[in-house]
Amino acid sequence: MDGNKQITVTSPLLPDLEEFHDMLREIWASKWITNNGSFHKQLEKELAAYLKVPYISLFTNGTLPLITALQALRITGEVITTPYSFVATTHSLWWNGIKPVFVDVDPATCNLDPSKIEAAITPKTTAIMPVHCYGKPCDTKAIQEIADKYGLKVIYDAAHAFGVEVNGESVLNAGDMSTLSFHATKVYNTIEGGAMVMQDEVTKKRIDYLKNFGFANETTVVAPGINSKMDEMRSAYGLLNLRQVDAAIAARQKVANAYREALRDVEGISFFDDMPGVRHNYSYFPIFIDAERFGKTRDALYQEMKEANVLGRRYFYPLISEFSTYKGLPSATRENLPVAHKLADTVLCLPMHHDLSDADIERVLKFFRK
Repeated sequence: MDGNKQITVTSPLLPDLEEFHDMLREIWASKWITNNGSFHKQLEKELAAYLKVPYISLFTNGTLPLITALQALRITGEVITTPYSFVATTHSLWWNGIKPVFVDVDPATCNLDPSKIEAAITPKTTAIMPVHCYGKPCDTKAIQEIADKYGLKVIYDAAHAFGVEVNGESVLNAGDMSTLSFHATKVYNTIEGGAMVMQDEVTKKRIDYLKNFGFANETTVVAPGINSKMDEMRSAYGLLNLRQVDAAIAARQKVANAYREALRDVEGISFFDDMPGVRHNYSYFPIFIDAERFGKTRDALYQEMKEANVLGRRYFYPLISEFSTYKGLPSATRENLPVAHKLADTVLCLPMHHDLSDADIERVLKFFRK
C-alpha cells in the first residue's frame, strides 16, 4: 500500500467500462450520436423518476441551464444572489446583462440568508438566485414567501444538490426552476453535463427549443436559442452511473461519519451535521478552522496537507464578490458580507468521495490528531 499516494479532494464516479462499450456499440450501430437520441430520452425519463421531479431537460454542462433559465423567465435588471458559490452562479447573470446583488449568508448553512434579502430588493429586482451550498438545502419556504410578496422569480442553482430531499420531497421542485451540474467532480456525473428542472410541460418544451438554437421544427425558430444539448455518449454514461449513484452516496456517508466522529472533539474545528428530515448526498465535507483555538491557520493546514499529498480545497475562497468583474459592485463590500468573508477565510473541504479507503481517511485525519 502506497502511504504517499495522492489523495484527491474528489474522484469521478465511473461506469463499468465493458457495459459502456456495449452501449457505445449500440450508438455506433444506430449512427445517432446527438440531437435527442434514444439514450438521451431514456436518461431524462430515468432522472426525472429518480429525482422525483415532473420534468427535466439535459444540458451539455451545468452553466448553460442557469443562463437559459434566466432567458426563459425573461429576467432583467437585478438579481439577488450569494457571493459564497462557484463563479458560474454569478457569471450566468453577467452573460445575460443582469446586475448581481450580493446578500450575506447564514453561518449555519452557508446558504443565502433569507433575513437579509428584503433589504436588498429595489425596483429593479426581478429574481432571486440562491444556491444549495454543499448540497445543504436552502430555507426554500422563507425565500418563496419573500419572492411571492415582491413578485420575484426564484431560480435555484442546485449544482450540489443531486438527490437531496427534505421530508421526502426533492429540493429541486422549489422555486420556478432548478439547475444541476453533472460535472466530473459531482456526486453524479456525465463527464461534463447538467440539467434543468421545471414544473410543467409547456416550460419543458420552451427550454428544449432554447437549448437547440430555438428550433421548434425544421423551418421554425421561435427564440434566439443556444446550442447546449447533451450527446448520446454522455447520456449512455449517465444511465450507467445512475445505477450506482446510491452506492456511491452510501460510501460518501461512511466517510462523513468517520470524519465527524474523529473531529467532534478537536479544538478549533467545526463542521456541519446532517439536517433533520434531509436526505443528504455528502457531496462535500467542509470544515471551518478557528486558527487561535486550533493552533494554525486554514492556509497553513492546507499547505501542510498539500505537501503530504493530501489535497483539500478552499471552497469557496475567495468569494465571487472579490473577483475583479464583481468587486466594484455596491453589494460586494466586505462590510455587506461579513459572514461570507469569515466562512471563506476559514473553510477547508476535506477529501470526500466514494473511493476513499480506511487508510486514506486515516491519512486525512492524522492532521487533526494530537
